[in-house]
Amino acid sequence: MKQYPSVSKVMFVSAFTNVFLAILKIVTGFLFQSTAIIADGIHSFSDLVTDFFAIIGSHFSRKPADLEHPFGHGNLEYLTSLGIGFIVLVMGIGVIYNTFTSPTHVPSALVILVSLFTILAKFLLSEFIIRKGKKYKNSILLSSGKESRSDVISSIVVLISSIAIQFHDQISILIYAEKAAAVLIGFFIFGIGLGIVRENVSTLLGKQEMNEDYMNRLRKLILAEEGIIEVKNMVLMRYGPVSTLNLVVTMNGDITLKEAHDKADILEEKIKKFSHYLQYIHIHIEPIIDN
Repeated sequence: MKQYPSVSKVMFVSAFTNVFLAILKIVTGFLFQSTAIIADGIHSFSDLVTDFFAIIGSHFSRKPADLEHPFGHGNLEYLTSLGIGFIVLVMGIGVIYNTFTSPTHVPSALVILVSLFTILAKFLLSEFIIRKGKKYKNSILLSSGKESRSDVISSIVVLISSIAIQFHDQISILIYAEKAAAVLIGFFIFGIGLGIVRENVSTLLGKQEMNEDYMNRLRKLILAEEGIIEVKNMVLMRYGPVSTLNLVVTMNGDITLKEAHDKADILEEKIKKFSHYLQYIHIHIEPIIDN
């Protein structure tokens, strides 16, 4: 559970970075009449909003288990990620709508320099957030990191359109390069939001751990324990930062109830040492009688 302060620190770094980048893009867009970079700035602003919700979700999901919530409040993490997804969806629709209703302008070439800077800054930020999300196995960080990575791609689209529109005198159709880029960014934002919503709805419905390598290593650990004959069933479910394991194993039916109980306790401790995310372990023992 020590991960939570670190998660909050990561989100604060992301929030401050996105404030700066959003302001830089939107101001640049208005000063140099760039529809695409304004759309990109709105995308960065969506990162800021999602970071805000991520910090709140991370805080409230820390609450320990109680009588009404025996597995803690970790699912708040997924609810927060779901909220992030819906926000991103709305941002995408808004960008597309505003692009079609705004006039066409030829932006200054200085937009190219701003795009180059934001691409580098956003790439470094997204890599940092995703790396920390994987380290802490935190869906909020992973959702925010994916959204930040999409901002890198949208900035690349802005860069290409800003270069292309400079040649509209030679190729007249390039006058629409900025609008095309802004619409593309809008659809891209919408797609990212849809993916986040779909993933977290699946988890809230009761999605079990599907990492085969992780499950195979856990199975080998269990079978290596003295007295365990077979793993008949093993279901691992995530509850935010922690997991619950429902395990059915077979043992020799000739041993006493106390011996079986002691072996289950030993196995439970070994599983917890295997992964500190496995906080709730339920072991059911079935006997095998040798005739």
